[in-house]
Amino acid sequence: MNDLIELKLITREDENMALVDYVKSCIEVRRFKEEDAKEVRNLIVRNFLEVNSKDYGISAMEKLAKDYDVEQVLNVASYAHMYVFEFDGKIVGTGSISSFWGSETESILLCIFVLPEFHGKGIGRKIINTLEADEFYIRASRIEIPASITATDFYRKFGYDYKNGVKELDDEQHYRLEIRRQE
Repeated sequence: MNDLIELKLITREDENMALVDYVKSCIEVRRFKEEDAKEVRNLIVRNFLEVNSKDYGISAMEKLAKDYDVEQVLNVASYAHMYVFEFDGKIVGTGSISSFWGSETESILLCIFVLPEFHGKGIGRKIINTLEADEFYIRASRIEIPASITATDFYRKFGYDYKNGVKELDDEQHYRLEIRRQE
């Protein structure tokens, strides 16, 4: 009986891994275009309301969602390399990288989000891998991420750690994470 239960668990894990591999293989990565702004904004707002609200409370996330408009997406896209990740013609993820306040040796990862129903399918990993292949990442010796409480453990899996060893939320309620690269 225990062998049967264990076999079912292994089969379910194998099925989930096969689904993750399938979804990752079908993801199209491209640079953001202006006409993507509304869909990207909606993806981000869904994360505020459905995911980040668990750590920050629904009222704080409703206020943030109300204030987070298409213009904010376009603003980030105006100075950052913003990417979208499509599955079957629908944007299911987004992520951006920019120089850190104009620095040639420091960069920052911004606006990394995946549609809630696609969490756990490897898209977040694909976003990080894409951003880490970008020229802003390659030229930088230090990369920072303003991480939500929700996403901190995810980024730490990639080697990002608390900036200067300080595990403290900043004024925007983010943990400042960083990674230092050898040149």
